[in-house]
Amino acid sequence: MWKEGRMKRLKVRLVKSLIDEKEEHKRTARALGLRRVGAEREHADTPVIRGMIFQIRHLVEVEEL
Repeated sequence: MWKEGRMKRLKVRLVKSLIDEKEEHKRTARALGLRRVGAEREHADTPVIRGMIFQIRHLVEVEEL
C-alpha cells in the first residue's frame, strides 16, 4: 500500500450506465463520486475503496497511478 512514503492512488472511470442497475450499485458509484458515464475520480488505494470497486467492477475501469 505504501510506496516511498506515499499512498498509491487509483483512477476510477465509470464506463457503463447506471440505468437498470441495482440500487445498491448506483449508491456505490455515487459514493465513489461517479455520477455519469465518463466521470473519473482519484481515490487512495485502501481496502474500503477496493471493496467498493469490486462491487461495481462490471461498470468501471480502474488504473493505478
